[in-house]
Amino acid sequence: MVGRSNKRQIAIAIAFLAIASRIDAAVELGIDVLEQSNYAMLHGKRVGLVTNQTSIDSHGNRTRVLLREHCNLVALYTPEHGLDGKEKAGRYVKSRRDPVTGLTAYSLYGPTRKPTPSMLRGVDVLVFDIQDIGCRSYTYISTMAKCMEAAAESHVEFVVLDRPNPLGGLRVEGPTVERPWISFVSQFPIPYVHGMTVGELAQMINAKGWIGGRCSLTVVPMRGWSRNLTWADTGLRWVPTSPNIPRGSSPFYYVATGMVGELSGPETGIGGYAPFEMISAKWLNAERFTSYLQSLDMPGVVFQEFQRGRQQGSLLRIDPKAPADLTALGVYMLAELHRSSGSTLFRRTSRSKLDLFFKVYGSSAIRSQIERGISPESIVAGWKQNVANFRQARAAFLLY
Repeated sequence: MVGRSNKRQIAIAIAFLAIASRIDAAVELGIDVLEQSNYAMLHGKRVGLVTNQTSIDSHGNRTRVLLREHCNLVALYTPEHGLDGKEKAGRYVKSRRDPVTGLTAYSLYGPTRKPTPSMLRGVDVLVFDIQDIGCRSYTYISTMAKCMEAAAESHVEFVVLDRPNPLGGLRVEGPTVERPWISFVSQFPIPYVHGMTVGELAQMINAKGWIGGRCSLTVVPMRGWSRNLTWADTGLRWVPTSPNIPRGSSPFYYVATGMVGELSGPETGIGGYAPFEMISAKWLNAERFTSYLQSLDMPGVVFQEFQRGRQQGSLLRIDPKAPADLTALGVYMLAELHRSSGSTLFRRTSRSKLDLFFKVYGSSAIRSQIERGISPESIVAGWKQNVANFRQARAAFLLY
C-alpha cells in the first residue's frame, strides 16, 4: 500500500511536473521581447500606441504603462469597443483622456477609422499591440491596416508587437471576400479564418499593397509560439477582447455562429453568459434541429437541445483541437434555418442587416445559393480552391 506521506509526495511531484510543463509551453509576447531589449528600437522616438484592455505583457503589466515609463509615449489610439473594451459592437467610441497615462486616447471607431494627420503630428513611430481573434470580420485587423495606411502617408514608422492567434495557425477556412463587399468588417481578400498572427498579416497586407502603399513596418515576433497552439496552450491569461468574447475559447464559437447571428430571427446568446455558444429561433424545433446538426458528424463538436420560452435550438460544445470546419458549420446552420423557416430567413431580415451579413460573409451569392436549394456541401466546396490558393500565398509571410 502507498502511505499517506508518499501519496502527498507523489501529488507534489505531479503538481511540479504540471507547472514545469506549463512553463515549457509558455509563450513570450512581442511586448515581452520588446521589454527584454530594453525598448531599444523606440529610444529617442516619440511613440504612439494603438491599444486597448488586451494590451498587456505576459505578467499582466499594461503596455501603455510600460511605454510611458520607459519610452517617450505621446499618444494613444483605440479600436472598436474602446480603450477598456466595454462598448457594444458597432457603437461609436469618443476620444477621451486616459486616466492611467494622462494622454489623449484618440478613437479610431467614431468619425474616423484611420488616424488623421493631426492625430499623428509629433509621432515618429506608431506601435500596434492588440489581441485579435483570428477571424476576418473582427475589426481589430482592419484598424491595424488603417493605421498602417496612415503611417505610410505621414512617413511614420509602424511596429507590430505580435500576439497569438487564439484559433491557432493551422485553421484556414471559409469564403474569400468578393471586391463589392470589401468593408471594415472584411477589408482584405482573405478567407473568413486566415490562420495568421497580426504580425504575419501585417507583413502580407504591406507586401500585397492592400493599403494602397507600403509603410515602414517592423514586426516584433513572439518566442515559443507555434502554429499548432490554441490559446489554452500558451500559458497566457485571456483578457476579453470585447464584451462577447469573454474566454480564450470564444473565437471558435464566434466563427461557427457569428455570421448567422447577423440575420433577423436566429439568436446566438449575445449578451448572456455564453455568447455565440448556441443557435436558436422561435420557429425551430429543438429536437429536429439538434438531430440535423448531429447528423453532420462534425469532429469535436457536440450539440445539445436547448429551449427557453419560445426559443428552441442547440447548444454547442467545440473541442479547439478538433479539425471541424466551423465556417462550414455556419453554412449548414443557415441552410437548415432557411428550410425550417418556410424559406423566409432572408426575407425577414432588413436591407441594412442583409448588407452587413453579406459584408461579413464576403459575398451576396450565399443568399441565392441557399434560396435555390444548392446544398451546403456544394457551397463549401466552392471556396476550397481559394483557401488552397491563400495557404500558398500566405506562406512567404509566416513567422512561425
